[in-house]
Amino acid sequence: MVKSENVEKAYQTAKERYAELGVDTEKAIKQLEKVKLSVHCWQGDDLNGFVNPEQELTGGIGVSGNYPGIARTPDELTDDLHEALSLVPGSHKVAVHTLYAVTDKKKDFDEIGPEDFKYWVDWAKKEGIGLDMNPSFFSHPNLKQNFTLASPEKDIRDFWVRVGKQSRAISNYFGKELGQQSVNNFWMPDGFKDNPIDKLSPRLRMIDALDEIIKDGSYDEKNTIEAFEGKLFGTGVESYTVGSHEFYDNYALTRDKLWTIDAGHFHPTEDVSDKFTAFLPFGGKGLMLHVSRPVRWDSDHVVIFDEALQRITRSLVRDNLLDKTNIGLDFFDATINRISAWVVGARATQKALLQAMLAPIEDLKEAELHFDFTKRLAVTEELKSYPFGAVWDEFCLRNNVPVGTDWLNEVRQYEKNVQFKRN
Repeated sequence: MVKSENVEKAYQTAKERYAELGVDTEKAIKQLEKVKLSVHCWQGDDLNGFVNPEQELTGGIGVSGNYPGIARTPDELTDDLHEALSLVPGSHKVAVHTLYAVTDKKKDFDEIGPEDFKYWVDWAKKEGIGLDMNPSFFSHPNLKQNFTLASPEKDIRDFWVRVGKQSRAISNYFGKELGQQSVNNFWMPDGFKDNPIDKLSPRLRMIDALDEIIKDGSYDEKNTIEAFEGKLFGTGVESYTVGSHEFYDNYALTRDKLWTIDAGHFHPTEDVSDKFTAFLPFGGKGLMLHVSRPVRWDSDHVVIFDEALQRITRSLVRDNLLDKTNIGLDFFDATINRISAWVVGARATQKALLQAMLAPIEDLKEAELHFDFTKRLAVTEELKSYPFGAVWDEFCLRNNVPVGTDWLNEVRQYEKNVQFKRN
């Protein structure tokens, strides 16, 4: 058990060290407290959901592992989310998919509406958190030959258009009931496994379908806004993805919506952090960011405090983009305790943000402006060994969450008393 007096002592030392560089640790802590993460519910049950849990995962989605204690019911999933959120400092949001509706009778995806998410809204009110929405364009018989909104079959397109429209109503319901904007994130798996002849027509059909979904302008953006998520490729659509990055950043700009950047959806050599400032100056409402960890491809590993994450958070902080960026988690690993996955990923993201905030940013920008690259390199290198961990521990202490690895002890106890008894 970490002693609070040791945390406070280490923090005072760190505070003095950072002050020597002109960095105010108290200001950084207050800044971090304002950042809400959108925690994805699907880490808790491997994307089975409650609408058709017997349906095989499709759309290029796959999960590895079979760790015991998986959530099987809405109450089990929200209990696990409550446990995870209690171990992450700050107040956050939870993201859900269409297939997590809690219905009193069997419904198809296009029939699911706001009334089927009352369970989630009631729970969110009790927790004091917000909710984000994701229409589920996968794991359904109408995902035909890997096509949904870009399908050449009008009946298929019409079905998924109805799903998309319903998702907007659900997201608006979240925003109205919970008093904070709900981001409604669209990702479709449409594409071809092998080389297509016609690359234009599917994209034109996708544009028409999306325009049909969002044409109702009666939803107040203080309640809901749409985001559109591209991808380089996916399993089964290796040769052609309709919703590429270029497709969706252009769609978001021309429709005044959010563009979603998923850290796992690009080529492994691309620097995701470089894309924020390439997109935002051209307009649009902002960004939705999905923090994930690709290992060789979009493999949705649990986010860790690695260089890729640090580059992402440094870009958001140094360029003052946090107010224009919604940060969500998007990974699922069934080889480990699922609550631990949430906690590791969320805390890693917060740590990376804090480290980025603990820098003399304006001083370094001034040096760069005058071509003092020597100072820029020297200071940024020294910052890597500065005691930001002591500031992080203080942040956890002030938010009444476990410091260091103490949170793992709580998860182990919960695992023993709750999760392992489910099997």
